[in-house]
Amino acid sequence: MQSQIGEKLPTILTIYQKMNAEKDLPTLLDLVAQEAMRLIEADRASVFLLDREKQELWSIATLDGEQIRFDARLGLAGAAAMTGQTINVEDAYKDPRFYRKIDGRTGYRTRSLLVVPLRNQEEEIIGTFQVLNKKGGTFNKDDEGILEALAAHLATAIETAQLVEELKLHRKQLLDENTQLRREVEGRFSTQNIIGSSPQIQNIVRLIEQISDSSVNVLIAGESGTGKELVAKAIHYNSSRVSGQFLALNCAAIPESLVESELFGIEKGVATGVERRAGKFEEVNGGTLFLDEIGDLSLSAQAKILRVLQEGVIERVGGRKAIPVDVRILAATNKDLEAEIQKGNFRKDLYYRLKVIHIQMPALREIPEDIPLLANYFLEKYCREMKKEPKKIAAGTLRNLMNYSWPGNVRELENEMKRLVVLTQRRLITEEDLSEIIRNSDNKKMPLLLMPVLSLKKAVVELEKHLILEALQTHQQNQRQTAKALGLSRYGLIKKMKRYGIKQN
Repeated sequence: MQSQIGEKLPTILTIYQKMNAEKDLPTLLDLVAQEAMRLIEADRASVFLLDREKQELWSIATLDGEQIRFDARLGLAGAAAMTGQTINVEDAYKDPRFYRKIDGRTGYRTRSLLVVPLRNQEEEIIGTFQVLNKKGGTFNKDDEGILEALAAHLATAIETAQLVEELKLHRKQLLDENTQLRREVEGRFSTQNIIGSSPQIQNIVRLIEQISDSSVNVLIAGESGTGKELVAKAIHYNSSRVSGQFLALNCAAIPESLVESELFGIEKGVATGVERRAGKFEEVNGGTLFLDEIGDLSLSAQAKILRVLQEGVIERVGGRKAIPVDVRILAATNKDLEAEIQKGNFRKDLYYRLKVIHIQMPALREIPEDIPLLANYFLEKYCREMKKEPKKIAAGTLRNLMNYSWPGNVRELENEMKRLVVLTQRRLITEEDLSEIIRNSDNKKMPLLLMPVLSLKKAVVELEKHLILEALQTHQQNQRQTAKALGLSRYGLIKKMKRYGIKQN
């Protein structure tokens, strides 16, 4: 045996190299079968893999498109799988263990047969390797040694190929899931999800469609709760940057000392224990950065953002290296930036860099015709999410909703609908179900067409007084929250309250 294996050793090593190079399982098994037939001078060769769960042996090779499968406890291949022993028979039909049905299905006549078990590195049997009908005689001990040597290497190659196949399948599943998630996200933030039929909302939707093929910067202005971030996401997911990341950052929520490191990153060793960290501009490279409340940024941070817009580079805090970035900026504010420029709080050059396209989000009180659409949309959404029976809004209730001034805008309307879904047991939502401040607004506010004719100056005064009183009530007399909801500074709110003789409860 040693002499024969020694003579065939170069051929065996070449077969090993071919096995190592092939990672496709069907191709691998076909390759090994063909090489074994030539090396051992057999008429046929085949590999059966063991399905432990079903206790079956199966072959990649198919018969008329049907995979060959049989009970692992049957046949000579089954005997080798069950016992872990090499089996060599001179006349298969004289051995009671021989499974004749496979010959019956294939039309092939098996005479001599040599089969060896396939073992993995844990010595578990994973299948069998067999050759049929030795040309010019029967299989001898040398043939057994060669087939066992090939089987030992083949078992490792099979497991490698199976692992590669699993990784490919897993990668495909991840790609499919990512594609599906991207489609769902794009659907959630398409322009169709910007609810409203008022002229103002229609103009905004048209503008988003018009700029979908560009990467120009956009400034989105409007009171808190008017949907500025929703519009920013619609712009991103309808743009050519849809495959990139969308990242939102609330500039007002970041402490002044951390703004620059959050935006531009920081180098290791700037302070004790500080590690190198990328900023938002690097994280979102190739995508869109939404800077909410940009009017609250320091002049120093504004200057660095201006440099990014002008030169397309950033520098980390404590660093000297210019890092190129490709980021689209969508900025939002509830402040009057032109007034902030006059006060010296905002850079004029940055303002015009950001305001390539300007979108003004209307306050909800300015688009009362959209309130029924929005109310029903949120009602249906939260009934579905909370698994509640569908509800309807009575006509009188809708009138209340349309008469209320909504200082918290769409966000306040959404929260009211969520509250109604949780607390209302009946299917029909009536005026009695509304929050007290909304329910009572019908008595305080008259439709504009029924208001007595006033001078423009008096009408503005009356409107401002009414809005301040309602906002104070909504925010439990908290001046800071009231001022933010009205788009004023706290000092500006106090001045107006004094001017109109408004006293807090």
